[in-house]
Amino acid sequence: MKKVLLSVFIFCLAISTMELSAQINVPASSPGATVKQMVGLVDVTVDYSRPGVKGRTIFGDLVPYDKPWRLGANAATKITFSGQVMIGGKQLDAGEYAILATPGQSSWKFMFYPYTTWNFGAYLEDGVEPVATVTAQSASMGEIMVENFLIQFDNITSNSANLWFIWDKTAVAVEIKVETDKVVQANIDKVMAGPSAGDYFAAASYYLSEDKELDQALTWVNKSIEMGNEMYWVYRAKSLIQAKLGDKTGAIATAKKSLELAKDAGNMDYVKLNEDSIKEWMM
Repeated sequence: MKKVLLSVFIFCLAISTMELSAQINVPASSPGATVKQMVGLVDVTVDYSRPGVKGRTIFGDLVPYDKPWRLGANAATKITFSGQVMIGGKQLDAGEYAILATPGQSSWKFMFYPYTTWNFGAYLEDGVEPVATVTAQSASMGEIMVENFLIQFDNITSNSANLWFIWDKTAVAVEIKVETDKVVQANIDKVMAGPSAGDYFAAASYYLSEDKELDQALTWVNKSIEMGNEMYWVYRAKSLIQAKLGDKTGAIATAKKSLELAKDAGNMDYVKLNEDSIKEWMM
């Protein structure tokens, strides 16, 4: 009986030890990361891992030239678009895509595949074709060295952004384009069938930011004000439109109105913006 109890005790102890071992968490040598950026009206999210240089020669050695690379380590790098984008002249619909790249000594070829698996090797099998490819020139960063592989966004506008891939002393970027103006214009056309004061202001502000059809923008902002939207930021937008149209006298008068309303609201940032503009337009 004692032997049976001892055997049961040893078995339970072994199971307990195995369970404790399974609960031990250790950091990944190439930790995962996520970077997210709004480009125009499209959310772009990249999930990837960040291996380190660790004293090694990276490009041309650890990452061979002229061979496909997963852009990181572990799983395939995944990029997600919430709306349509253009890459390398190809339109990609909203969805998830795997990105691979073939680094070269002076340029890289990037390949985008519909995301089906974390296993990057599956995208290299015969018959699997990318939905978009783009070649970009790589650049040396001189004495600047980035230890951990980095993906980041830069040069962000309402219509595009550069997606940078940076590691060691090498950097390369892919341009992502979005058709913001087409989408916004369609929305404006739809809403303007029965616009509110806020709709008029939003449309005028967009035209101001894009520097397009400023006469129409002025008409819309005036409509917004006529409908009771007499806020300091609305008058501020009107003054900027007037100035761009060459009506400095009108712009100054409108800016003074915005300034007084901003003072009443206690928004000193807008007070200074208007003071600076009035001073500039009076020169």
